[in-house]
Amino acid sequence: MFSFKILKKSEKSKARLGVFSTPHGDIETPAFVPVATRASVRALPAQAIADAGSQLLISNTFHLHLTPGEQVVKEAGGIHRFMNWNKPLMTDSGGFQVLSFGFGREHSTGAMKEKQGERSVDEKTPSGIKITEEGVEFRSPKDGRKLFMGPKESIRIQEDVGADIIFAFDEATSPLTTREYMRTSLDRTHRWAQVCLDVKTRNDQALFGIVQGSEFDDLRSESATTIGAMPFGGFGIGGEYGIDKEAMAQRLALVTTLLPENKPRHVLGVGHPEDFSPVARGGGDTFDCITPTHYARHGTLFTSTGRLNMRNAEYVHAHVPIDTECSCAVCASYSRAYLSHLIRASEPTGMVLATMHNVHYFNILAKKVREQIALGEL
Repeated sequence: MFSFKILKKSEKSKARLGVFSTPHGDIETPAFVPVATRASVRALPAQAIADAGSQLLISNTFHLHLTPGEQVVKEAGGIHRFMNWNKPLMTDSGGFQVLSFGFGREHSTGAMKEKQGERSVDEKTPSGIKITEEGVEFRSPKDGRKLFMGPKESIRIQEDVGADIIFAFDEATSPLTTREYMRTSLDRTHRWAQVCLDVKTRNDQALFGIVQGSEFDDLRSESATTIGAMPFGGFGIGGEYGIDKEAMAQRLALVTTLLPENKPRHVLGVGHPEDFSPVARGGGDTFDCITPTHYARHGTLFTSTGRLNMRNAEYVHAHVPIDTECSCAVCASYSRAYLSHLIRASEPTGMVLATMHNVHYFNILAKKVREQIALGEL
């Protein structure tokens, strides 16, 4: 039902070409994974996502639990039927929300450190959530009611949702937390990983364990060794990857060297254009990010000549293709002037067309990475 075949390994790096087979089709790797948070890639129907070359999507367990609720998705026959997506699909575990509603909110930071600096934050636990051995107590961002999610609850929700690939419940930590806190968090994440394996019941879903450890290479190595020894169908790699791209590739390579070679690896929350090569060189097979859709909503297009902010006045009279090197339907049919008009006028069509282009552009970038590996260039 699931298989991973390595087609070629680079002689220059940890990069590799592969095919990951799932019940809903094959994924050529390395592959970029658009984010469909609430069973939807923002502004695009399923067919448009497929037409843009997407092989795989990832949805958010926590947000699907909030709305519409996993039972609604289950009643529809699972998430594939619910959103009319007939290709492979992942759901994360909800572990990222431990960061975003906890230390991430308190530290005003995401999962990645933006600059070098001391780790001066020494809290023992975030105030916005309550973390226990059994899981995490949240407050609903919708109505403030108490919600609880732990490894048992996360797996139950993900099984009801029905994605092909699901993730073990973990704690995504702030890049500003101390080594002491990271040590405690990592031990708990490893215990939760075993609980997820113990309670999983569906054989038609591949469960991925998650490696954490932030920027502490010894803790990352320990996590990779511990999680890699467990009988997971694949592995997620999370946490802080380093300030610069070379550090990212090296830190990923440190982890992937310790993971079983014959299983796929997903790099969580990474996917700016400049990340594609380092992720592949570090041994990542799939990787997800909100970048193409997030930037499209704000009027930014990614092109072969760089980013274009379509709100800028210079594009108002630019009656030329968006990107002459792009093969997407948007570039074939519309000009920079027209996209600029739509986005400056806040017309919804502008966001749709910008998202179509950006997702296509990111998938083409991933295809080029595969070609570079095949040619022995990466």
